[in-house]
Amino acid sequence: MAGLLGAAALLVCVAAVQAAPVPSQMIERPTAKLRWLDKVTARTSTFTMKVGETKAVSSLRITLRACRENPPIETPESAAFLEVTEIKPGEQAEQVFSGWMFASSPALSAMENPIYDVWVLGCEQ
Repeated sequence: MAGLLGAAALLVCVAAVQAAPVPSQMIERPTAKLRWLDKVTARTSTFTMKVGETKAVSSLRITLRACRENPPIETPESAAFLEVTEIKPGEQAEQVFSGWMFASSPALSAMENPIYDVWVLGCEQ
């Protein structure tokens, strides 16, 4: 009886593994919609950038390296690879962020800066 139950449990595990959906590749998009916040003045700006473009916002230089999103049949998700450099007067430029940001989970990979926030709203065609 124990052998029969063990075999049944093994079959259930194998079936569950085979039934698990295989994640699709994310789709490359040419532009991203981003939002910027100055925490001191409460100023915000929403803007669109093309992949490869660098945009100056206050003392930040934001470069979009890639923007990808899930296919329409998958759970909505957009991710952008950003490089953010801060240029303070009289100081050398300092990279403050380099990595993927996710629209559905901005805190997952956030830029750590006491004055500014930048986050991804989504990718666009």
